[in-house]
Amino acid sequence: MREIEVSRLRDAVEKLCIDANKALPTELECKLCDAHNTEKNQLAKNVLSELVKNLDAAKQLDIPICQDTGMAVVFLEIGQDAHFCGGSLYEAVNMGVKNGYEKGLLRKSIVADPLNRVNTQDNTPAVIHTEIVEGENVKITVCPKGFGSENMSGIKMLTPFDGRQGVIEAVLDIVKKAANNPCPPMVIGVGIGGDFEQCAYLAKKALCRNCDIRNTDPYYSEMEHELLNRVNALDIGPQGFGGDTTALCVNIEVAATHIAGLPVAVNIGCHATRHKTLVI
Repeated sequence: MREIEVSRLRDAVEKLCIDANKALPTELECKLCDAHNTEKNQLAKNVLSELVKNLDAAKQLDIPICQDTGMAVVFLEIGQDAHFCGGSLYEAVNMGVKNGYEKGLLRKSIVADPLNRVNTQDNTPAVIHTEIVEGENVKITVCPKGFGSENMSGIKMLTPFDGRQGVIEAVLDIVKKAANNPCPPMVIGVGIGGDFEQCAYLAKKALCRNCDIRNTDPYYSEMEHELLNRVNALDIGPQGFGGDTTALCVNIEVAATHIAGLPVAVNIGCHATRHKTLVI
């Protein structure tokens, strides 16, 4: 049994909140640059050029990529042989978010109640997902999720009769309705299976997967490729001005489901889909 002080998680979350907001994952930045190099539509190419310049400016000025520094979504993969000591795990995570958003001078966007709308002033509470895995380490992923893209996400409860084509059409329908609102080019996370809430969780998890890593199942890897091609054929383009680059990648995660169901969730990320990971 390995003992881990929760203060270590607090400090790790603080750092991840700041770092994730100031730089894209390397593979996603490369995809944005590649899209700029291959885009045929000149207006779209110009927009992509400005997006790349924005990333460079954020690095040079040490400021966030986007003014919407998001709702902090924290994934914890906890080794079953780890034991937390020194306080509450969730309190430590939220303190890390509070410290990160205050020290990083990041915009605080969270309201305590969805209808009364009073800002908490420290960007807490975070959305925290925990998963128990083998081992004694803790893997922490922080995903600051902006709501321009989050609001464009969707879920559909299909039937088995709808099948593969129904899933593809459901994804395309949600992307079409999103159009320019999520600041494309998008990153698209798709969850298939489970039940109502699990497929939404899978979509968020898919959104935070490295864009260079395809689904390990060739069937779904090919489906990711087909969806990306069909999304990019929609001619929404960067910031909605048309072009070849509506999405940078499509990631799919799947789970077992009921014989009568086929839940599908689509979690849309903007071109600044940020996430960063640390293992302690």
